[in-house]
Amino acid sequence: MRQILLGVSILLGAIASPYANACTGQTACTLGDRSYHVREPAQWDGQSKLPVVIHFHGWGRQGTLVVRHSRIASGAVAKHALLVAPNGLNRTWAFYRPDSPDTDFTNAILRDLSKRYPIDINRIIVSGYSWGANMAWRFICDTGDNEYPFAALLAVSGTLSQSETCKAGPTEVRQVFGLDDTVQPFPMGPDGDTTYPVALWRNVLQCADGNREGEWNARPFLTFERTSWNCKHGRVVLDVHPGGHFIPHDWIPLQVADLLKLDEATTGNRQSTQGSQ
Repeated sequence: MRQILLGVSILLGAIASPYANACTGQTACTLGDRSYHVREPAQWDGQSKLPVVIHFHGWGRQGTLVVRHSRIASGAVAKHALLVAPNGLNRTWAFYRPDSPDTDFTNAILRDLSKRYPIDINRIIVSGYSWGANMAWRFICDTGDNEYPFAALLAVSGTLSQSETCKAGPTEVRQVFGLDDTVQPFPMGPDGDTTYPVALWRNVLQCADGNREGEWNARPFLTFERTSWNCKHGRVVLDVHPGGHFIPHDWIPLQVADLLKLDEATTGNRQSTQGSQ
């Protein structure tokens, strides 16, 4: 009897949700000669509109790692967002020049996703690490607001040249970078300006003077120094830490929780400081 009831429950669940997809987790979704990976949120009811976190992997990686990475696919991302991980050709990205073919590929992914899931086009967050962060910048820079009103860009240890010309920006930019990064060295500005990694977006979004929000910790062993800018067309946040080239524990899930206005958006102990930049 228990097995029968279990079978009926599974059947009813399949009937209730019209969005049953065969390609999830380690099974790639194919799109022409390219592919991407998807991880459905644990707390999804199978019908409600889904916020999307699309994350570009680092050099030499693939989406199979992203959808099971403890520093990406955890917390608010794992519980509340549809995590999407494109696979780069030859495990890399074409981010060096404008109008990247990977921008076309990513837009095609979003169109394909809209056929597979009830995605919330107003809550699409673009993320990336290392060369994937460079690609996240390129994708937003290429696309602007032509197809989707991107809610945020979350970039870890990677940017583009601050002299790039971008069509538009996301509603919010959040960047994290280590001062001791030896893989993609910290893009220090003139006279040691540590806010330079987001100079481009501050210009695009027309930002006012920055506010030094002070130190905060996601984990006790790594301290971030946060500066934020309120802008005419959005907001920019920069977290700088003394470490190297890595994805900080909890940083991505905490930013997603905050952007989605969830209870998990607790960023440890933050001490505000006065001043502007």
